[in-house]
Amino acid sequence: MSGPLLAPDAALSRALVRTVPDAVTQRLSDFGNVPVAVPVLLLAVLYAARRGNLRGAAAAALAMALVPALVVPLKEWTARPGPLEPWASGYYPSGHTATAYVAYVGAALLVRPYTRGRWPFLIAAALTALTATGLILRGYHWPLDVLASFLMCTPLLLGVKWATGRHSPR
Repeated sequence: MSGPLLAPDAALSRALVRTVPDAVTQRLSDFGNVPVAVPVLLLAVLYAARRGNLRGAAAAALAMALVPALVVPLKEWTARPGPLEPWASGYYPSGHTATAYVAYVGAALLVRPYTRGRWPFLIAAALTALTATGLILRGYHWPLDVLASFLMCTPLLLGVKWATGRHSPR
């Protein structure tokens, strides 16, 4: 693999990996696991649907369903090795980051119309950032793997925002 961003990506990764104890970074990266993140979104989908925001609930569920449809083929196509496992492939983009981003921000978009303040987005941003940070510091993903997931999933979340914005809370 080659490209102008790969050398800085590798240098940044080398400077960051294992600078925090593995026990901490493992817990952080676990926020992106499907059994952790998806139930959060599912609860928000059910809540929004119960409050009458069926379009937003459906958009958020569809966005999450599209995550593996986007991530898996790109992982297969690029076959990028991991920072600590150069013999393995399939690290680009980060599925855990994509899952966390869509689940937590999608949930925030669904519950925000029924809350006061920006706290749902602050929590979503914190959980997503902690996931991404844990993945990079633990050495599970290169920084560009994580960035690619954010860029790839932002249009999905813009769709959820659009669908949710068309609903006015009762």
